[in-house]
Amino acid sequence: MTDVNWVLIIIGEIMVIWGAVCDLIASIGLLRFPNFYVRLHALTVGTIWGAFVPLIGVSLIAIGSEFLGDYRWFMAGAAFVTATLLLFLAPVGSHAIARAAHKSKAAVVYPKVVDKLEEDREKGEIR
Repeated sequence: MTDVNWVLIIIGEIMVIWGAVCDLIASIGLLRFPNFYVRLHALTVGTIWGAFVPLIGVSLIAIGSEFLGDYRWFMAGAAFVTATLLLFLAPVGSHAIARAAHKSKAAVVYPKVVDKLEEDREKGEIR
């Protein structure tokens, strides 16, 4: 193995460990945060930092692992594509969940200072 491969593997392992730590922090946030919307934020942080970063790390580990042969490029590509899809779809999903919870009044917004979405709904600008 060359020095570049070792560096890629070490950086990838650090990214996987960092993702595990972020998942742990996000799970603590899910248990400790006071309301639905703040917990949803912790969930999204856990998704991005706890899944996106380790998938990029796995991609780097696969690139640095010469013993995989040509399959390392398939593994790296699959991990990278999955991470990219996750990066784009996780915020969209959390936004849809938050909007549905707000619209159905399933989650109470407390303490609330300003709620522009509710104000616009009362004016009839949105449904």
